[in-house]
Amino acid sequence: MKIVVCVKQVAVLGDEVEFTADARDVDPDFLDFALNEWDSYATEEALHIREDLGAEGDEVVVVSVGGAHVEDAMRRCLAMGADRAIRVDHSRPADPITVARLVAPVVQRESPDLVFCGVQSSDGVQAATGTALAELLDLPRVAVVTRIEWDPSAGRATVRRELEGGLLDVTEVDTPALLTIQTGINQPRYANLRAIKQAEQKQIAVVSPAEQGEPAYRVRRMFAPPKGEGAQILAGGPADIARRIREIVEERLK
Repeated sequence: MKIVVCVKQVAVLGDEVEFTADARDVDPDFLDFALNEWDSYATEEALHIREDLGAEGDEVVVVSVGGAHVEDAMRRCLAMGADRAIRVDHSRPADPITVARLVAPVVQRESPDLVFCGVQSSDGVQAATGTALAELLDLPRVAVVTRIEWDPSAGRATVRRELEGGLLDVTEVDTPALLTIQTGINQPRYANLRAIKQAEQKQIAVVSPAEQGEPAYRVRRMFAPPKGEGAQILAGGPADIARRIREIVEERLK
């Protein structure tokens, strides 16, 4: 049994923020970095499953995209109990679709029984990478999962997922499959000092990025919005409101 967990080191804004000279990103000096909260729950759930099954050779493998600095978050996963870590070496900012393209070949080579992603990242908050990755890998997927019951020999998992308005849905999915994991599915463990030191000694495999294709979007400019007179209420039908929002955005970007 093998579970691949896709993790991300997210940027955390401090009290003060300044932008880079080209105004397309936040100056790194004004950022802190940490393992994405949703990904810590995804890692913990993979470890739970491995421990419950308890078969020799079972593996939890974490995969991330980025430069060497993202290894801090990956080592936290190793300290929690992950067996291996693979980093796709990519130093430039990447949108969720690009990240999925970079991760897909690595996951495909690992040929896992399950792939876990956090529902979303706390910095991007787009909830797109997991779904895009499942599409690229041609895997069935279930989003916003809050409980997993899986028998590998049956080739099928029963999962519970959150819907809008506090509703819950229970569904079956054939495995291999990709699941995006919601916070609250478990309680992520804290690694002790010994585990942290052992994780520091583990080697993280680094692979070259595959073809990433055209980005899904490009950042034109970042700025702190000026304080205005308050909210603007838009009237009309959905098409009229969407058209007006576009006009407002285009006016502000000039």
